[in-house]
Amino acid sequence: MALLGLGGAFAARWFNIGGQVDDASLSAPDAMAAAQTGQITLIDIRRPDEWARTGVPFGAVPLDMRRDDFVTALLAQDGVAKDKPIALICARGVRSRRLSKQLTDDGFTKIIDVPEGMLGSGAGPGWVKRGLPVTRP
Repeated sequence: MALLGLGGAFAARWFNIGGQVDDASLSAPDAMAAAQTGQITLIDIRRPDEWARTGVPFGAVPLDMRRDDFVTALLAQDGVAKDKPIALICARGVRSRRLSKQLTDDGFTKIIDVPEGMLGSGAGPGWVKRGLPVTRP
């Protein structure tokens, strides 16, 4: 029974079942609209193999969060600064939530999470299922 409990907890975390859109986050459609109007810079923090599988959200900058120079590469993007709105999207909102906290701890003041991610979570169906546009890397 304990193993089932651990499996359930792992699944809940993996699929971000408790994810929700709140004051520090955006739904996928709202993130797309804000990126297209220049209100935010949308960063897809997933791996290159994930970008190849689903595409990158239209208007997003693909930037693998595993890069040793991630913060430097992030700050090198047009319009990005520690005090400008930056939205992070991953597959299901787990990595973007974790990275949002890390960047906030590093002095970024306007980090926004897209908790439903590309594939969906408890926060919503995700970019792909919503049929939002993607580009191929």
